[in-house]
Amino acid sequence: MNALDERTLAHARALRERGVAMPPDGMPAGVILDSWARCMDVGLNASARLSVPVVDRSELAQRRERSDFVRRLAQAELETLSRQISGSNFLLAFADSAGVILDLYADNRFSMSSADAGIVVGSCWSESLAGTNGLGTALATAQAVAVTGLEHYFLQLGDVSCTAAPVHDAHGQIVGVLDASSYYESRQRHTQALVQMAATHIENGLLAHQMRGHLVLAVHPRAEYLGTLSAGLLAFDGDGRLAAANSHARSLLSGLEASRGTQFEELFGEPLDQMLARAHQGADVRLRDALGSALLARVVGRPAWVAPHSGVSLAVGASPLEASALAPALALAAQTTGQGPAQAAAPSRQRLTAQASAPAGIEFLADDPAVQLACQQVQAAVRLGVPILLYGETGTGKEMLARHAHAHAMAACARKGEFVAVNCAALPADLFEAELFGYVPGAFTGARREGSAGLIVAADGGTLLLDEVRELPLRLQAALLRFMDEQTVRPVGGTKLRRVNVQLLAATHADLQAEVAAGNFREDLMYRLNTVRVWLPPLRSRRDLAAAARWVLHGMAPRAALADSALASLAHHSWPGNFRELRSVLTRALLARGDEAGAPLLLAADIDAVLPGHHGTAAAGSLLQRSAAELVRTEFERTGHSVSQTSRNLGISRTTVYRHLRA
Repeated sequence: MNALDERTLAHARALRERGVAMPPDGMPAGVILDSWARCMDVGLNASARLSVPVVDRSELAQRRERSDFVRRLAQAELETLSRQISGSNFLLAFADSAGVILDLYADNRFSMSSADAGIVVGSCWSESLAGTNGLGTALATAQAVAVTGLEHYFLQLGDVSCTAAPVHDAHGQIVGVLDASSYYESRQRHTQALVQMAATHIENGLLAHQMRGHLVLAVHPRAEYLGTLSAGLLAFDGDGRLAAANSHARSLLSGLEASRGTQFEELFGEPLDQMLARAHQGADVRLRDALGSALLARVVGRPAWVAPHSGVSLAVGASPLEASALAPALALAAQTTGQGPAQAAAPSRQRLTAQASAPAGIEFLADDPAVQLACQQVQAAVRLGVPILLYGETGTGKEMLARHAHAHAMAACARKGEFVAVNCAALPADLFEAELFGYVPGAFTGARREGSAGLIVAADGGTLLLDEVRELPLRLQAALLRFMDEQTVRPVGGTKLRRVNVQLLAATHADLQAEVAAGNFREDLMYRLNTVRVWLPPLRSRRDLAAAARWVLHGMAPRAALADSALASLAHHSWPGNFRELRSVLTRALLARGDEAGAPLLLAADIDAVLPGHHGTAAAGSLLQRSAAELVRTEFERTGHSVSQTSRNLGISRTTVYRHLRA
């Protein structure tokens, strides 16, 4: 026995004497012993006080930027984990591939006395510096590990238990690690499984992101597992060569040469094109690998090179990759890589319509790839119940997308509450807290005698949209952050807390990062709201402008139509006001044409006459009253007798709406 083995055994005996649980042979698991040996090899002293190095703010910012995409995926998983193991005195961390902690989530009751001093954002927990520990040893071994109590090399960490799992990208490279730590006494057996599941979610999301433009298949011997984390994911390029495979796929294809560049035909005995020809409308395809094992495959990522006429379809919101890996909800390529969302994914063209349980008349047009991606993002985020930040220019449809999220929550998650939209810019600052959180009778001068439950409570069990969230006063930003952390509401002037359950969405057209830098918005609140960030493109960059124009026109005047020349005129406008401007332009064109009999057909001349910057608006104005009352009444009926919605949809004042309704 060499000196290193003797020291390892001595360390194990000392720990056993201190009460650490050992296997029957009296030794810790091999992965722990191997880690102790590495720690001794680099000269670490188990009895010394552990001092973990911490990078400065500048380096931390650089590391976060380098890990931006995977970090966003991890943040969503940390949110979910924090709910799953709440109340167990836990700390959750995500670190980069060097072991530097980038994000921390901690139970309010978590405290590890002398041990917790070094567990801070920016601290480095690599095994060579911090000894045997979950985070560092998972990185050193490239596998999930659990380190319990005095299995930690440094005796100082003997009252802590931690479990960690590395995160691999589509090419098998470690890009980060998830860790859950708690007191030794309060550890939970299921935590390791939850952490590994979270890491798999991230890995699948990374694969979906990195393999955009590739054909992605989910494979498993049993159909019921194709939509779960047990499914293998395989990505192929346009020449049928394997580009990436997750760990489950590599396990399923064990014994085969499933390396990058391997042809589909070498793995499954038929050309890729032949398999695609058998994949009709999303149906599962039976495969037999080169060793004779039977598998089922399902297309979960269809690239542009798979022609629409091939019959291969990917239903928005129905992909097992989305359901099990949150790929669409976490496919943040548009925001994190500088690429447009249209290049990040190429889903099928279709219109998404709210479920029948949604408020009448709500539809969301999604014939554009970027908008389809946005719909997928909110649907997946709603199923997790995490906050969603909607951003985009004014008039791009953020509230409509929020309503679509609410409809999906009602249909897919059996939520029963109301959709409540709050315009943060419209409420006076001195009344905002009372309106949002409610108030008890007599809480302030002018308060209703019976008090008010508040808008958050009104959304209990449903969806709360905070529109123009940038306008939220700083004082109330702190209150909102507290509500997001605790999910409880205390009315103004009251002492009792009420627990509520709302799906929270926030919307803004502002750059919140810039607002944080300017001191107008809390950084911690921005990160909480920004769990899943969803971008809606401006109308001028959407591929479905023609469909959007027809959709808006049909909602106002179902019998009206747009000539090709009118669509061409619309396509040449920059649409700074997006859908609001489009609705106003079409409204003016309809009113100016004034076809009282038959179905009005809008021509280029009709559009040019009312577009901003064009001549002829005076003539249009002279005809404005010819069918205005009828159009207003039609829109009033379509919106369920909502004057404010009619006013907003037609781009006219409420007074004008009332005048035409009385006509």
